[in-house]
Amino acid sequence: MTQQSLWQFVSEQHEKLLTQIAEHLGLTFLSLLLAIVVGLPVGILIARRRKLSGPVLGVAGILQTIPSIALLGFMIPAFGIGAAPAIVALLIYALLPIIRNTYAGITGVNPAAIEAAKAMGMSRKQLLFKAELPLAMPVIIAGIRTAAVINVGVATLASFVAAGGLGEFIFGGISLNNTNMILAGAIPAALLAVLLDKLIAVFQKIKYRDLRKFWHVFPLFLLVIGAGYWSYTKSDSKLKAGFTPEFMGRYDGDLGLRSVYGMNVNPKVVNDAIMYKAAYEGELDLISGYATDGRIKAFDLYVLEDDKKIFPPYFAAPIIKTETLQKFPELEDALDLLAGKFNDSIMTGLNYRSDYLNQTPEKIASDFLIENKLYKKPQNGNSGTVRIGSKIFGEQYILAAIYKMLIEGHTDYKVETKTGLGGTKICFEALMGGAIDFYPEYTGTGLLVLLAPDGKTRSTVAKSAESTYDYVNSEFQKQYGIRWLKPLGFNNSYALVMRRKQAEALKIKSISDLRDYLNSD
Repeated sequence: MTQQSLWQFVSEQHEKLLTQIAEHLGLTFLSLLLAIVVGLPVGILIARRRKLSGPVLGVAGILQTIPSIALLGFMIPAFGIGAAPAIVALLIYALLPIIRNTYAGITGVNPAAIEAAKAMGMSRKQLLFKAELPLAMPVIIAGIRTAAVINVGVATLASFVAAGGLGEFIFGGISLNNTNMILAGAIPAALLAVLLDKLIAVFQKIKYRDLRKFWHVFPLFLLVIGAGYWSYTKSDSKLKAGFTPEFMGRYDGDLGLRSVYGMNVNPKVVNDAIMYKAAYEGELDLISGYATDGRIKAFDLYVLEDDKKIFPPYFAAPIIKTETLQKFPELEDALDLLAGKFNDSIMTGLNYRSDYLNQTPEKIASDFLIENKLYKKPQNGNSGTVRIGSKIFGEQYILAAIYKMLIEGHTDYKVETKTGLGGTKICFEALMGGAIDFYPEYTGTGLLVLLAPDGKTRSTVAKSAESTYDYVNSEFQKQYGIRWLKPLGFNNSYALVMRRKQAEALKIKSISDLRDYLNSD
C-alpha cells in the first residue's frame, strides 16, 4: 500500500482543514479581544493605584502557570463543553501579558511629559487618552502580540472540550500514528501564530492618533468572527454526538459508520476524559466509548449493538521486542501469569473502581493480584530494570500497576513505569526507540493503526479474535521484531454509547436502529 503524502492528505481533507482553521481563528480572536476588553482597563487601574499592582499581577501570573489541560478541566463544571470553556481559558492565558504591558507602558511614560500635560490643564481623562496611552501604546501592543501567539498555541487544546480547532488533527494524528495528520494541524497553527504576530506588529508601528480610527471596527470584527465560528460549529443532527480524535479517523470509527452504516452524525471532537460525564449530563447524546470502561456502569450508559461488525476484536496483550525477552529471560513467564485472568466483566469492574470510586491503580492492582493468588512481596532484585509504558487512560494505568507488582514479586528485576505517554503513536515509538521495554496494546489497534493493511486483508483478519491476534503477532515479528505475548482475556473494543433511558425511550438497541432514527422524518 503506497504511503500517502502530506499534500495528498491535505488535498483530501481540505474542507475539514479549512473548518478547523476557521474554528481556530474564531477561538483565538474572540478570546484575545475579550482579554483586551478586560486586561486594558485592569492595567490602567493598577497603573493609577499602584498598591494593587502586586496582587493583581500575582494572581494573573498564577492563573497563567496552571497547566492548560487542567484549566480547561476547571472550566467544564461552570461552562460545560464546547466553545465557552475554551474561550474563558484562553482569555485567562491572555490576561497576564496584556495587564503587565499596559501597567509597564503607562508607568514607564517619561514624568516630564506627564508634568507638561498637567501644566497644559489636562484632566485625568485627557491625560490618559492624550498623553499616557499614546506614549505607552507600543508597549501595550507588544503585550497583545505575546498574548496572541500564546493563544494560537493553547487553542490547539480546545479540541479536548469539543471546541474544535487545529488540535483535532494534531491529537488525532498522535493517536492514529499518522504523521500527515499531525503536520496538517501543526503547520497551519504555526503559520497562524507567525502571521498574527506580524499583523499586530503592523499596528504597533501605527501612530496612536491613526490607530484610534480602527477602534470602531473592533465590535463589528468581533461580531463577524463570532458569527463565522458558530456557523462552523453548529450541528443539524437530531442527536448531539461527541467522538474522540482517534475515533474520528479510524475505519472502526467514524469512517466505518459512514461507509458501512451510511451514517453521519456531525460529531464534535471531544477528549475521552470528559465525554462520559458529558453524555450523563445531557450535553452529548452519543459518544464513542470503550466496551470495558467503568464509566459506562457508573453513569448508567448503554452500549449499542454493532450489528454490522465494524469494531474488530480488541484483546489486550503486552507487546515487547524479542531482544528484550532475551535480555530479561524471566520476564515472559512472569507476564504470562496474567494470561486469561481477565474477562470483560472483570476489567469493567476494575475500571469502575478507578473511574468512579477514585481508587488508586496501586490499590486496584494489589487487590486483583491477591484475589488471583498472584501477589508476592517485591524481591528488590538487582538483575536489571524493566521499563513499563502505558497510554493516558485509566485502564492502562491499572495494567501498568499490575505488571509492576507482578514482575517485582515474581522476578529478580526492578520496575520503572512511564505512564500517561499519550496515544498509540507515542507509546509505540517509545517502544521502538528503546525508551520503554513493553506496554499493553490492543489487537484491533495493532491491526488498524500500526499495520494498516488493505481493506480486503482487514475484513478477513478481523472476523475473529484468534485470527486478529495471529495476524498482528506474525506481522509485528516480521516488520518490527516485536512479539505479542499471551492475551489477558478481555476485549476492550470501541462502542457507540448513549444514556440508557434515552436509548430505551427512542427504542434504539443497535447502530442500525440509530441510523434509522437519524434518517427518519
